[in-house]
Amino acid sequence: MSLIRLAYASEATFAAKALEKGVEPHVARILMASRRNNGKAGLVGGLYYGDNRFFQYLEGEESAVQALYQRIQSDSRHRNIRTLIEEPIANRSFSNWSMKYVPVSTDVQAFLSRHDLTEFNPAAFDSQQCEEMIELIRRSSVDQKLVHFEEKGGEGAVQPTSGASGMKVGLMTVAACLVLALAAGIALY
Repeated sequence: MSLIRLAYASEATFAAKALEKGVEPHVARILMASRRNNGKAGLVGGLYYGDNRFFQYLEGEESAVQALYQRIQSDSRHRNIRTLIEEPIANRSFSNWSMKYVPVSTDVQAFLSRHDLTEFNPAAFDSQQCEEMIELIRRSSVDQKLVHFEEKGGEGAVQPTSGASGMKVGLMTVAACLVLALAAGIALY
């Protein structure tokens, strides 16, 4: 079994729509299909979408990565696809994500600022910037330092909002479900 990693950049062919729950609707559909299919194929990685461009990083069995990349290259939602990295690896570094999505985040904005970039254009990244972007995606999959954006103001302006409140609600929901399950289990016992 030979593992490889592959990173590519592409431009979206669709016009971005208003964000729904922090994710552009076209991108949300891509993510749902990726998460469903990548897990079955043993692929892991991450995706960033910004300024109508994609940066995607994949790891997995060479044949599975190549098959997916061929499908992406014929996907009408992508154009100007450019391979940034393609090389063998010894081990996976995204072992628990079939496809991690990093929404627009302060980490990416800081990355762009550090490199004096005014827009997200991964096709123009050098190898060091590619590695930094991969590490940014990897880190966000561990510590969840994400900032979701919601529409506010006129003309599609977006403002950051903390994802912490959503996480708190999710944790409280899980806790409530566990308590109910325990209570039901005790009642049946």
